[in-house]
Amino acid sequence: MKLSIAAAVLWMLLAPLAMAQQSEAPVLSVTGEGQVAVTPDMAVISLGVVHVDETAGAAMAQVSADATALINALAERGVAVRDVQTSQLSVGPVWSAYDANERRITGFEARNTVRVRVRDLDALGGILDEVLAVGANTFNGLSFELQDPSAAEAEARSAAVGDAMQKATELSGAAGLTLGPVLSLSEGGGTPRPEMFAAAARSADVPIAAGELLVTARVSMRFALEP
Repeated sequence: MKLSIAAAVLWMLLAPLAMAQQSEAPVLSVTGEGQVAVTPDMAVISLGVVHVDETAGAAMAQVSADATALINALAERGVAVRDVQTSQLSVGPVWSAYDANERRITGFEARNTVRVRVRDLDALGGILDEVLAVGANTFNGLSFELQDPSAAEAEARSAAVGDAMQKATELSGAAGLTLGPVLSLSEGGGTPRPEMFAAAARSADVPIAAGELLVTARVSMRFALEP
């Protein structure tokens, strides 16, 4: 009797594990990637004015005058107020080289940097030419973007799902199994990145090559597999 009870208890403990192993179906996990090449419709530039003078006030006054002229020139070229943002405003000492283990302040450097969104790419070369003419003497970079990337991102996500479905079909077929329903689907994310010099210059002033933006998306999918 004791042996029978022990066997019954053991069966109760092991039965769920055996049933789980029998019901555990094979699963296929794949990753898909989609890419869409699009022409950018906006440029972002970072530029400004820097001056050195004997006093901090004089340096900042000169920078302020040139920065005002720069912002006015942008407005005259059709750049909206909301597309111009100050990203750096600073003033600090300029130090001499070491002389007998000592350094001294020889002047002050003032700096005003703005971040500008240019939505009319045909005007970009002329805008750069204009701001340099009115006193901008620092240029910290240029990038191309999309004003509304949602359509390109949706297309890239759709392509990523299609890529994952194709991979799953090929892998399951190669293994002699039938592809079952989707068990999970998650997005891995992606960002636009520039493919430079793919387009001709847009301006006769400062030559600009807008190129293309490559919008990417990645998805992870899990499928059930059937014999």
